[in-house]
Amino acid sequence: MQAWLDNEALELVCVRKWYETPDTVSLELSSRNSDVRFDFKPGQFITLGVNMPEKLDYRAYSISSRPGEKQLKLTIKRVEGGLVSNYMVDHFDEGDEVDVLKPAGAFNSVDCLPSKSNRVTLVSAGCGITPVMAMTQQWLATNENIDIDFIHMARSREETIYYHELLALEAEHENFHLRLLLKDASNTQCPQGRLDKNWLLKLSPDIQERTVYLCGPVGFMQDVERYLTEIDFDMANFYQESFTPKASEIMDSTADTGSSSVKVVVPDFGVEFAADKGSALIDSLEQAGVPVIAACRSGICGSCKCKVNKGEVVSSSTETLTEEEIAQGYVLACSSQVQSDVEVSLG
Repeated sequence: MQAWLDNEALELVCVRKWYETPDTVSLELSSRNSDVRFDFKPGQFITLGVNMPEKLDYRAYSISSRPGEKQLKLTIKRVEGGLVSNYMVDHFDEGDEVDVLKPAGAFNSVDCLPSKSNRVTLVSAGCGITPVMAMTQQWLATNENIDIDFIHMARSREETIYYHELLALEAEHENFHLRLLLKDASNTQCPQGRLDKNWLLKLSPDIQERTVYLCGPVGFMQDVERYLTEIDFDMANFYQESFTPKASEIMDSTADTGSSSVKVVVPDFGVEFAADKGSALIDSLEQAGVPVIAACRSGICGSCKCKVNKGEVVSSSTETLTEEEIAQGYVLACSSQVQSDVEVSLG
């Protein structure tokens, strides 16, 4: 039995929780219906609705397991100031329930196919390893001809997520080549250093003939993208994902961020309130108690899509919106700043 036959959230239970590193946990979520198997595209994420002490909060996490299984595996890292992530690490436990929305995300191994050479280089750092791990496991299970260079950057062996799983994959599959680069490799045989253009070419010498998949902190991703450009890599064979908003997405330079006040009206919920001109629409809606879902908070997942019926906002991301939706006035609340009195619809 497949899950998510419609857009309703599923109620899943945590059947297993364990530490991957001192600040990172993995969870396995399952349906109470033992016949349910989860279908998704490797590399996609799901949105969790977590019952926090104050209210229901939503966050997006990449799936690191393979499709078709009875458990969904997520890996969550402690983040400084991270409200939901830190709650999941410290308090969410086996037996606890959580609402899960349908998988989404354009960064996946189905829509982002390898080039004809069937050789790929996966580049990740920190918790960015989760979506590329799902891709790797699916490819190794279904595509015996694919050749994988797996480059991962971490502080140390102890802080390397999936360390033992990666070693096992390398021992089992001749076409899987683990390239672990550590900032502190004093107690291992792994190379030590910071990923730069020279390391990229050394760890994946034929990278020019490969398809590259990238995920990690935004600064790391910007650096890797620059290295690829410098070596004249064909960027048509480059795919990336990140749930960390870029600086340009946090505050658009074209937005008026003055101290004046504007009015925000949400007729669907009978709500009308004042907000600072130039403030993020998602913050204003949440502070007014409007039940809007904001999972990634970086303009990637599309969960906070809403329609501006009247007024003006400035948007820094429209990534998940179609041209038709944009023409109709739809915006992503997490990536939009209020510039005048506005009327907003959620649907």
